[in-house]
Amino acid sequence: MLQRYMQKYLKLYTLQTKAIIKIRERRNKYLLLFILLVSISSCTKKKRSYTDAQVFRYNEHSNITSLDPAFAKDQRNIWAVNQLYNGLVQLDDSLKVQPDIAKSWTISEEGKTYQFILRNDVKFHKHGLFGKDSTRKVNANDFKYSFDRLLDKNVASPGGWVLQNIRDFKAESDSVFTINLKQPFPPFLGLLAMKYCSVVPKEAVEYFGNTFRANPIGTGPFQYKLWVENTKLVLRKNPLYFERDKEGNNLPYLEAVAVTFLPDKQSEFLQFIQGNIDFMKSLDASYKDDILNTDGTLKKKYIDKITMQTGAYLNTEYLGIYLDGKKSLPTQSKLIRQAINYGFDREKMIKFLRNGIGTPATSGFIPKGLPSYNNQEGYSYQPEKAKILVEQYKTKTGNTSPQIIITTNSNYLDLCEFIQRELQKIGLETKVDVIPPSTLRQGKASGKLPIFRASWIADYPDAENYVSLFYSKNFTPNGPNYTHFKNEEFDELYEESIKEVNVAKRYKLYQKMDSIIINEAPVVPLYYDEVIRFSQKNVQGLGINPIDLLNLKKVRKE
Repeated sequence: MLQRYMQKYLKLYTLQTKAIIKIRERRNKYLLLFILLVSISSCTKKKRSYTDAQVFRYNEHSNITSLDPAFAKDQRNIWAVNQLYNGLVQLDDSLKVQPDIAKSWTISEEGKTYQFILRNDVKFHKHGLFGKDSTRKVNANDFKYSFDRLLDKNVASPGGWVLQNIRDFKAESDSVFTINLKQPFPPFLGLLAMKYCSVVPKEAVEYFGNTFRANPIGTGPFQYKLWVENTKLVLRKNPLYFERDKEGNNLPYLEAVAVTFLPDKQSEFLQFIQGNIDFMKSLDASYKDDILNTDGTLKKKYIDKITMQTGAYLNTEYLGIYLDGKKSLPTQSKLIRQAINYGFDREKMIKFLRNGIGTPATSGFIPKGLPSYNNQEGYSYQPEKAKILVEQYKTKTGNTSPQIIITTNSNYLDLCEFIQRELQKIGLETKVDVIPPSTLRQGKASGKLPIFRASWIADYPDAENYVSLFYSKNFTPNGPNYTHFKNEEFDELYEESIKEVNVAKRYKLYQKMDSIIINEAPVVPLYYDEVIRFSQKNVQGLGINPIDLLNLKKVRKE
């Protein structure tokens, strides 16, 4: 009788479980569609003058933390801020500096004084803070205020470093803004294109205070409409936007942008395939084999349904090695660092774990896509050479069983486990420690991790971005030198390079520094990433660029 009762109970339990799963699946299926519909329709009581075909929809797995350009540190924030704000200059898809609010500029012969002439037709988004007209024109004093705010220690912007080489700046008049540098710095214009340097209105910042992050007022092609944190963000077309296309038509073409925040990448992929979102920005292990062949091409079943774009990405994925750790650690020896670099097959790793997306980092740390890319002979797969280096280390130190620990997050576990298996073959005992992304960032910054998985995405299109990671005066927490690498020759070359105005000479200095990095091996370059974008067939004008900046002002849906 007890057995019959248990069977009956288990049967009932199984039916209940299946019912719950079906309910959850149905709920998840309609959740995103519900959010997208409600997020637009609930924003206004007026009758809509546009259709869903004029709304660009995408998902952001990591929740946006701020719509204030002073805190546009991560891609999730940068993408949203880029739709809302403008700066003095901007980058095109080839990473060439173009006019934005500044219609022209001059640079003094010694390369230290920059004078910008501003447009007179740029207005802040409509808002009651500006009085009867509900808006006002941008002037040079707005840039002075915005730059002062970026440097204000009370604001604590992570972008204050962008202006560290500036001696002073001032508004000469409403239309003239002048910046004086402490010393020449050729990549400076590229720095000014960063979203940190966007213009903001003093009235709005002072009125909203700390809540300006959720009440953004800028000059961009779209303006803020609604933000329910962790759920949805809605932006509407800015009817006063100043830019035009080549035919003289007003930008942007779209009427609205709707962003959702589904954290699960598999769910995002399903929503994209079903046509509920227009764009998907990355490739994830959970669906890469379903959408791509091993050579990086689209599967046949998707060729007529979606568009894929790929291009060089200014991003180097690597393993960083902390050099200020315990002297007994094997990674304190260059022999072991070089053995790790020689000990695994990057070509095989990219082909089978990344489906061909990315270029094996067999040259230097500076990635493809930059003119100063150093096509030097770096670390190729040489297991026998790696074994010899490990044996030399054992003989030299007496440590007959060297062990290393690679720390990563779950997104890169497959890559690190591949490296682990390969290094075991050369006699190097390897463990992989998986921790949350936030813990990994903290450990990397505090020097608690002997080997850590990391990536470096360029903030501006110049190799100074990459070599600065190894300048000794940039030790964390005061800079991005997470490895605490220190080399006198490297420091001298770096200091010479940031003063060099001649582009060709500066590139050669960068390449010399890159060669030192490869020889000393404070990092293990894994691959130079590629930008990969998937979009629906009706999306036109999306574009692609090496810093993976999302620019929606010229996008159409047909």
